[in-house]
Amino acid sequence: MSATESSRRTGPFRVGDQVQLTDPKGRHHTITLADGKEFHTHKGSFRHDALIGEPEGSVVVSTGGTAYLALRPLLADYVLSMPRGAAVVYPKDAGQIVAMADVFPGARVVEAGVGSGALTMSLLRAIGPDGTLHSYERRAEFAKIAAANVERFFGGEHPAWRLTVGDLVESLDDTEVDRMILDMLAPWECVDAAARVLVPGGVLCCYVATTTQLSKTVETIRESQRFTEPASWETMLRTWHVEGLAVRPDHRMIGHTGFLVSARRMAPGVTPPARRRRPAPGNTEPAE
Repeated sequence: MSATESSRRTGPFRVGDQVQLTDPKGRHHTITLADGKEFHTHKGSFRHDALIGEPEGSVVVSTGGTAYLALRPLLADYVLSMPRGAAVVYPKDAGQIVAMADVFPGARVVEAGVGSGALTMSLLRAIGPDGTLHSYERRAEFAKIAAANVERFFGGEHPAWRLTVGDLVESLDDTEVDRMILDMLAPWECVDAAARVLVPGGVLCCYVATTTQLSKTVETIRESQRFTEPASWETMLRTWHVEGLAVRPDHRMIGHTGFLVSARRMAPGVTPPARRRRPAPGNTEPAE
C-alpha cells in the first residue's frame, strides 16, 4: 500500500475521508467529510462533525432517528458506485486477474483498455509503490474519468501509474514487461505487441465479453507460437442467505460478466510443445 493511501485507509475519520453510510435497510450513501457540512436525506440530517475524529464502525443517528453505520468504502464498494465512462470490471473478475495473472508487488505491468479505472485500481494495489503500471486508453473521455476516479480513491496521483491516451499497438513504448492485461474489444490485435515486450515467463491476460471474442483471442494466441497453451474461464458469484438454520442460496447472483484468457510467454525462439487432445467419446481417430 502506498504511503498516500495507507494514511487515508486507517485510523479515525478525518476531513476529506470518504465514508460509506449504511441505513437499516442496507442502502448505501457515500459522503466526503468536511468541517461544518451536513448530510441530508428525507430521513433527517446530521453534521459531518459528528463523525470526524470517530473510529470506523461508529453509528451516527440523524435528526429523524435513523441510525447509519459509518465505514470507509472498500475498493469493491468504491468501483461499483464511482462515476463511469465505460462498464467497469467487476470485483470478482478483477480479483481473478490479480490472482491468476500473479500480479506481484514491484511488477512491471501494462494495461490496455482503462475504461473507468476499476481494474487499474486493483492492479495498483497489487504492484504497490515500487511497481509500475502503464495504462493505455484510446478514448480521451474515458481516460479523464478513470484518472479522476483513481486520484479520488488514492487521495492524489499514484506514484506507480502512467496513463497514455492512444492505441496500444501504435503507442507502446514499454520494454521488459512482467504482465500485460488487455480489456478491449479486439485483444487479438495486440498479441504480437505483447509477445514483443513480455519477458520470458511473463503473463498475458485478456478480458472479453463474448464467445466469439473468446475464440478469436485463444486461436490467435495459439497461432502466434510464442505463448503457452492459453487457459480460459469465467467466474460466477452467488451469495447465500444465512439466518439460523435457514441456509439457502440467494435468488439473484452475479453471473456472466466476461471471460478471462491467460497464457505465458515462451523463451525467445522456443515454440510450445504440440498439443495433445483427448478424442471425443466414440471417435476412433487417434488423438493429436
